[in-house]
Amino acid sequence: MISKTIVMLTVFFVPLVLINIGVVTVPWLLFALYIISGIGMAGIGMGIMHDANHGSYSKNRKVNKYLGYTMNLIGANANVWKIQHNVLHHSYTNIEGADDDINAPFFLRFSPHAKKNSIHRFQHLYVWFFYGLSTVSWVTAKDFLRLFRYRKMGFLNKKNQFRDELIKMASWKLLYYSYALILPLIMVPLAPWMIILAFISMHFVTGLLISIIFQVAHIMPSTEFPLPDKDGIVEGDWFAHQLATTTNFAPKSKFFSWLIGGLNYQIEHHLLPNICHIHYKRISGIVADTAKEYGMPYHTKRTFAAAIMAHIGVLRKLGKMQPIPVR
Repeated sequence: MISKTIVMLTVFFVPLVLINIGVVTVPWLLFALYIISGIGMAGIGMGIMHDANHGSYSKNRKVNKYLGYTMNLIGANANVWKIQHNVLHHSYTNIEGADDDINAPFFLRFSPHAKKNSIHRFQHLYVWFFYGLSTVSWVTAKDFLRLFRYRKMGFLNKKNQFRDELIKMASWKLLYYSYALILPLIMVPLAPWMIILAFISMHFVTGLLISIIFQVAHIMPSTEFPLPDKDGIVEGDWFAHQLATTTNFAPKSKFFSWLIGGLNYQIEHHLLPNICHIHYKRISGIVADTAKEYGMPYHTKRTFAAAIMAHIGVLRKLGKMQPIPVR
């Protein structure tokens, strides 16, 4: 974890340093450095902050807390993410209206229970563009919108907690935009529109990588989209729910698994989110055997490409099928 942390932080920050010291004078180098930084940004998100904000990077809470702030360094907000991911996604995986990962804008449909629009029949073609733009939206507006929405949902209800979080969020984002965009606009002797486009390309790489990794783990042909009954109760226990709504992929690819923070073992992560991802491969056999022993599902795709193709198939199906009524 320490070596991965050093590598990912280096891949993210070194290109930005080179951009900000004014050595970049040609467009291709500017785009190349920003794109490399985007890969590092995705690595920080999947391989450092994800474990830290789950409390699984280290046994030391302070280490987890401070490394969790690496998310703030890449423009997002750790505290808002903990609500969105740790609470809403992990507690209510694939439940319409509760899991924020499948709550999509009107032009995307990730659940068979969501409202269907005519444009959805093409979503398997255009979703990749919006996956790419997802982190640009995230670091600009979405964090603020979620902060206000989560307050209405009953989170951030301690005295001055919302106000303090709003100030800290704005401050972190100002810091991020200062070194990721404002300084390059000052230091790089190229047209401002080109620098902004290169900055967006960095985020496009990050958004595409992160969105695909997380979405193919849950929006798949084999995964379920359970609904609560009229009393708000979901059938089955929480562990069975995680097995029914989650899919692994590319379990034999060691480098790929290292690169994406073990998130190809999403089942193990959802069942045991407080365990560091470096252990997922070793415990996956135990989880698979136990699921088989008790007749429970253990969904997995042999390769990442197979997972993407299956995900495309689900998006296509969701674009055509009528909504399944919510009870």
